Amino acid sequence: MPAQDLPYRKRPESADVPHAARVRPPSAAPRPPATAVHPPRGPARETLPPPRPCRGTRPGTVLALMTADCLATGGAVLLLLGPGTAPALLGALLPLLLALHTHAGLYRPGPAPAALGDLPALLGRAAVCWCAAAALLAGVRPERALPPALLATAVAAHTVLACYGRATVYRARRNLARRRPRAALIVGTDPAARQLAGVLLGHPEYGLEPVGLVTPASMLPAPPGPAGAALPLPRLGSPQDIARAVIRHTVRDVVFTVSPYADPHTAALLRSFVDQGSAVWLAGAAAAREGNPPHRETDHLQGFACRRLDTGPPRHGSRVKRTLDVVVAVALLPAVAPLLLGCALVVRLADGPGVLHRQERVGRGGRTFTLLTFRTARSRVGRLLARTSLAGLPQLWNVLRGDLSLVGPRPERPGAVQQLVQRHPEYAARLRMPPGLTGLAQVHARRGGTSTEDRVRLDNLYIDSWSLWQDLRLVLRTAGSLFRVGGR
Repeated sequence: MPAQDLPYRKRPESADVPHAARVRPPSAAPRPPATAVHPPRGPARETLPPPRPCRGTRPGTVLALMTADCLATGGAVLLLLGPGTAPALLGALLPLLLALHTHAGLYRPGPAPAALGDLPALLGRAAVCWCAAAALLAGVRPERALPPALLATAVAAHTVLACYGRATVYRARRNLARRRPRAALIVGTDPAARQLAGVLLGHPEYGLEPVGLVTPASMLPAPPGPAGAALPLPRLGSPQDIARAVIRHTVRDVVFTVSPYADPHTAALLRSFVDQGSAVWLAGAAAAREGNPPHRETDHLQGFACRRLDTGPPRHGSRVKRTLDVVVAVALLPAVAPLLLGCALVVRLADGPGVLHRQERVGRGGRTFTLLTFRTARSRVGRLLARTSLAGLPQLWNVLRGDLSLVGPRPERPGAVQQLVQRHPEYAARLRMPPGLTGLAQVHARRGGTSTEDRVRLDNLYIDSWSLWQDLRLVLRTAGSLFRVGGR
């Protein structure tokens, strides 16, 4: 499936109108040419929209829950200790309490949260915070030390108030979910996928409204049962169909009823949705952890176990990576300028005019660009430049322009990309990041032959686990073999 970073160009509104309705009568005056921006050249023209912040939790829910916890804490302090001790104790309680709740995920509720479900976590963290604050208060002002009975009463009162506040927030959240449900895609096979879709459509308080069923290419869909046949949900198979559904319905959530790591096809779907910014939920059998039964505190949707998949935001390091590319390219170009001129002169004397060879390659987002190298095919001098990697020195200009990065997947020809995208489901995910002069797959290729599947796996691993140190390490390893015979 194409990577979500690939830019999407919205079609004119007339693109959704049947062809017959768009035919102009003979007497109609010709329309002026459209000024819409066309998609960039390249093999991947339709894909998921650019990344956006994950909307798994409604923005107001987090703020409302934090406010409820603050009010519960302040209410317990004022009710039991009075205004004299409140400022000092609140200053110690609130930061610790908010930090513990954030770490425990209490501000990221599932689709069907309940205040009683939060009770054990609230009670335990309230006890920890009150004990810590009481110890601090006793150390600073011993005359105000809290007796054990009062401390236990404070913990209980705090927990009750926190539960009441959260119940109020959850009730308002359910009412809002009924009025404004979020569009969702369900990934899986029948009958589980359609049964879950029926549950979500019949219970709008969950806040997820299915708009399509996605079946991974590796899984043949089973015929829907009588109950599923009544659901007016389209079956989305191709990346283009998924992209159109995401754009049309503003999809924010994706529910997997099969393991997203089951095979390369589901893994490609997961990577695309995560990079696009969707919240990912696991439901049914997919909610089990490492093959074990669902945890006893797992949320559920009318019997379908459900939990959020903690994926985290994409770490492609666009700004930091681009800064490193520019700094290194600006520093290297003057340093290697004499070498560039010398190589150009040698090629000119040996092969005649035209020292540069221009090749069309596919870059980030499916855009094509012109890759520059010294001409190496006509003479022994050119072959020597190719064997010593000096032929690729003009590519520093591509790095400065932004066509290439220092580290990234190997740039390929458009025709090869079209074939590889069809044969390898995860190949298009390489286009999330600009291609590079070197990369994890290129470094491993020097140790021996690597298959296309190995290169795809290495490239996607590099993108998924990107870090600045990894880039610096790969650059240093490549620099050590720059003049090695047979190096790239």
